Amino acid sequence: MVKLTTLCENTAMGMGYTGEWGLSVLAESKEETVLLDTGFSDSILRNSVTAGVDLKKINKIVLSHGHSDHTGGLRPLLQKLSKKMDITAHPRVWDKKYTARSTGGSSGYRFIGIPFCKEELEGLGASFSYSKAPVWLNDHMVTTGEIPMVTPFEKIDKNMLIKTEDGFVPDPLLDDRALVIKTGKGLVIILGCAHRGMINTIIHAREITGIEKIYTVIGGTHLIRAGKEQLEQTIAALKDFNVEKLGVSHCTGLPPSAVLASEFGENFFFNNAGNVVEL
Repeated sequence: MVKLTTLCENTAMGMGYTGEWGLSVLAESKEETVLLDTGFSDSILRNSVTAGVDLKKINKIVLSHGHSDHTGGLRPLLQKLSKKMDITAHPRVWDKKYTARSTGGSSGYRFIGIPFCKEELEGLGASFSYSKAPVWLNDHMVTTGEIPMVTPFEKIDKNMLIKTEDGFVPDPLLDDRALVIKTGKGLVIILGCAHRGMINTIIHAREITGIEKIYTVIGGTHLIRAGKEQLEQTIAALKDFNVEKLGVSHCTGLPPSAVLASEFGENFFFNNAGNVVEL
């Protein structure tokens, strides 16, 4: 059995939980406990208490990408754990990530990368390992590694940038990845933000595992800025995959979520902070 507990998400599912812009999902199995992302700050600490989750059981941490709303909880979490912690990530996770913004007629750039230096986190017990390729954490859990852009309708946001010596350049978000779990009912895919496309991620997950059946997809789908055509094609692809459970979070956005809820009915759910899925 695999148990998924969402410890950080934009909204909370019930009394005692804290909503925070970001995402963190705990995946527990008999073999080990893996945490995908850590949210924006310390909500995972507070929500773990409400959920009755012992964070010290965590064996490994997977970073879906290097944005602050998925990594900002690293420092308080490592301080809480007070032990060596293996953290797997893409080598580009430390890129100086920014977003271009325009507010009230003015424009500028905002830093959205990991808000800590690597050395500080290593001093708190972090042991980083980096790979562009999929990483098998155990016999049934694997990271996707770099996700090929194969669909014609999924694109990376143009306001995602990297600061270099030559100025700001588009961020290809090569570090964007997901956690995939093999179960008897099919694949369970936990998305961080799906910057390189939810459907691209699902296609890649099938290829690296050799398993066609998609049982559950949860997490950030990055449909918040999707146009009508992208949303329609995404829905068509999900139906073609015959996804049985779809739990959206974080960067999905309420209007796309409402459309997905209408299309998938009882197979759809909001994956908020405090939500538990047992597989």
